Amino acid sequence: MNQVKICGLNDAAGFDAAVAAGADMVGFVFYPPSPRAVTPAQAAALSARHPGGPLRVGLLVDATDAEIADILAVVPLDILQLHGAETPARAAAIRQRFGLPVMKALGIAEAADLAAVAAYAPVVDRLLLDAKPPPGASLPGGNAASFDWTLLANHRIPLPWLLAGGLTVANVGDALAQAGASGVDVSSGVERARGVKDPALVAAFVQAARRG
Repeated sequence: MNQVKICGLNDAAGFDAAVAAGADMVGFVFYPPSPRAVTPAQAAALSARHPGGPLRVGLLVDATDAEIADILAVVPLDILQLHGAETPARAAAIRQRFGLPVMKALGIAEAADLAAVAAYAPVVDRLLLDAKPPPGASLPGGNAASFDWTLLANHRIPLPWLLAGGLTVANVGDALAQAGASGVDVSSGVERARGVKDPALVAAFVQAARRG
């Protein structure tokens, strides 16, 4: 069954919808410039609404050890998602220091970008293959941009991975088929306004992704 991650949850309605729809993972963005950002306290309050359930993922952008420790002191997380310019060595250090699975996001625009998979695969637990931010973008993800999914069709990725970037209810089935992915990550594609999740779209997206 295809895995589904709903990222950028920042209010009760969106979080509740993701849980009710049966999402496998829910993502909290700890990056203040993002319109989806939450504080550790806000993430903890949302997470406490439904003990158990989806894995809690913390999205970090070039965070320091101190910043990560401060977050984990307030909200328990199951996975640390690195969405900045973290090197393989930095990813390995975070994984060792905090003892949590690490998921590294890699921006993809052309076939050459897939070379990074080999560098990170030995030191992380999961990968997230996202559209490379367009020129001038201020955010590393959540830009509603997609990439050529067929680039991934015959590329062996040696660990669990999620496809992200410009996914919607309308295209997630095609994306899964073309990329050969076993899971997807969505943020802007289930929003009614920038940074505001639409519960109906969340439910519809999970259903569409499960159908593949």
